[in-house]
Amino acid sequence: MSDITPESPNLGVTHERLRLEIDDTSIDLALFRRLGNSTSIPILFLHGWGSSKEDYVDIRFHGGFSAQSFLAYDAPGCGESWCEDLSKVNIGFLVKTAEAVLYHFQILEFHVVGHSMGGLNALELAYRKPEAIRSFVNIKGNLAPEDCFISRQIFDWHSEDMDEFLNEFILRCRQSPFYSAALYAASIRQRVQVGAIRGIFESMVHLSDSGSLLAKFLALPFKKVFMFGEQHASLSYLPKLEAAGVELVEIPSAGHFPMYSNPVAMWAAIYDVIQRVDGQQSNDTNKEQILGQ
Repeated sequence: MSDITPESPNLGVTHERLRLEIDDTSIDLALFRRLGNSTSIPILFLHGWGSSKEDYVDIRFHGGFSAQSFLAYDAPGCGESWCEDLSKVNIGFLVKTAEAVLYHFQILEFHVVGHSMGGLNALELAYRKPEAIRSFVNIKGNLAPEDCFISRQIFDWHSEDMDEFLNEFILRCRQSPFYSAALYAASIRQRVQVGAIRGIFESMVHLSDSGSLLAKFLALPFKKVFMFGEQHASLSYLPKLEAAGVELVEIPSAGHFPMYSNPVAMWAAIYDVIQRVDGQQSNDTNKEQILGQ
C-alpha cells in the first residue's frame, strides 16, 4: 500500500510524503528527492540516529551535483516521519523501509551514502541487494563493537523511562569532546521519537557485537569508501579496511558529524567518489560497445 502527496519544489527538489506498509505497520515518511538527467544514477541518503534527512539537503547547492538524482527521507521514529507502532522500529525494520522506498520509486541501481545508524542500515541493505549498488560511502557507520558509543548508552545508562534517558543523553552530548556534538544535542528532541529509541539502540548494539558487520562490509563487491572525522582516526579496524582495498577518507576538523563541522570537505569527498565511479562505469560501457562492434 502506498500513497504519495507532493508538497513544494525547491531548487529542483520536491518535498513529499510517502505512505507505506512495513510488517503490517503503517508509516508515513517525510522525504525530499530530485530527478536528475536521464543518465544519472540516484544517490540514496540514509541519516544517523538523532539526525534527519536535512543532513543532506545542501546537495542542491553544490554545482557538481546539478544533474544528479537523489533521495533522502526521515526514517521511521525520526524527524517528521510517522509510524503507527514505534515499538516495531529497529534496524531490520529500517532496512525493510529502505527497500520499500526503492521499490516504490522503481530505483533499480543507486549509490548509497549512510551516516552512523544510516551507515549500518546501508550496510545491511547493500548486503541484501549487492547487485543494485553502484557505490557505498559509509560515514562512520557501525562495523564493530567499538562503534556503539552512542547506542550502547541504552545499556550503560539504563532507564525504564525513555524521556528521562533522552534528557540525560542530551546532557552528555552537550558535554562531549566531539566536534559539533553540542549542536547535534540542541535538536535531538525535534528529531527523535521517544518510542523508537530502545528498539533502534538495542538492535544496533546486537548487530555491532555479533552481526559480522566488518566481514559483510569487506565482502561487498562494489566501490566502498569509509569516511570518518579526524577524531575517529584511532578506530582499530581502519588498517584492516585499508589493507582490503577500502578507500579511507579522513575529514579534518570533524568528529562523528562531518556534515555539521566540515560539510565542505564531506561534500567534496562524496562528489569525488560519485564522479570517479560513474565515470569509470561510463568508460567501461564505451569499451564494451567498441569491442562488440
